[in-house]
Amino acid sequence: MHNRRSFLLGATAAGAALGLAACGGEGAGSGGPDPDADPSDLTVGGAMPTQQQIDQMITSGVAALLIASIDGASLSAQLDAAASAGIPVIAYDRLLTDSENVDFYVTFDNYEVGVNQANYLLFGLGLLDESFEPAGDAPEGPLNIELFVGSLDDNNVHLFWQGAVDTLQPYMDGGTLVVPAGQTGIEQAATQRWEQETAQTRMENLLTTHYNGGEELHGVLAPADPLSRGIINALQNAGLGPTIEEGLPIVTGQDAEITSIKLVADGVQASTIFKDTRDLAEQAIVAAEAYLTGSEPEANDTETYDNGVKVVPSYLLEVQMVLESNYEEILVDSGYYAEEQVESGQL
Repeated sequence: MHNRRSFLLGATAAGAALGLAACGGEGAGSGGPDPDADPSDLTVGGAMPTQQQIDQMITSGVAALLIASIDGASLSAQLDAAASAGIPVIAYDRLLTDSENVDFYVTFDNYEVGVNQANYLLFGLGLLDESFEPAGDAPEGPLNIELFVGSLDDNNVHLFWQGAVDTLQPYMDGGTLVVPAGQTGIEQAATQRWEQETAQTRMENLLTTHYNGGEELHGVLAPADPLSRGIINALQNAGLGPTIEEGLPIVTGQDAEITSIKLVADGVQASTIFKDTRDLAEQAIVAAEAYLTGSEPEANDTETYDNGVKVVPSYLLEVQMVLESNYEEILVDSGYYAEEQVESGQL
């Protein structure tokens, strides 16, 4: 574990955030952090989703805990122990649920992720213009779409879904958008464990069942890049595409994974959402430092993130929509990816 400004942070379900090798740092003993210690000598423990070493961190006396957990409801015992030891807990990217012992949450604006995905779907279908306002020459419809969402044990999924559905619902209510499969509930659209193969299989089944009489599929709301790629595989295997220009339906995404950025650059995947994990890691550091210096982190949302027991004060970071027209500016010019990585689709 690092002290003061360096933390071992976990990979999120969507991608790696900030990984720093463990190194020396003196804890304050088994009774929790020493209240008289200089903040520069305190240790912050970070737990990755697949490396839950929280008990050991508590025993070693860390001054704060950063926890990135996919299954946010599985750590109640550890959170109780942290609270008993006087250790503040910061949830990182994924909300820790069903516990009062979550002090702060650092994440992206996940509702806005869904709004952005839906807006680009509407834009790609010609219903919104480049300013994402109603297009003057919008088609009357009906336009056929299908809906996908991620794994329901991920708290973020419900916010992605709500943002997207709130944006699409007026068009579905008015008959401009139609879901031929009729699968408009979150349970029907869910993709267990965010698996690409599961999304591909479901898309194949939808095509076979609901598009076998010449019906045209115009777009797919896809919540994350692995699912997007599975959906695109199914569409291309069915003879649609191979690119949007050549008839591939509009498919959204999230996470700006390098393989999907190449697809965006090649006009295959319509869009993705970039969540700059460099900013997320920095904000987590800022929050942890606040606790180390005896103050409270700054929250910009104190209403949205109810974990089932309490509303957790949160800091929400902005997200960016990545398109064929702007991927270079957002991802290459910022140094997140090199152009040759985009060209090859590999890191």
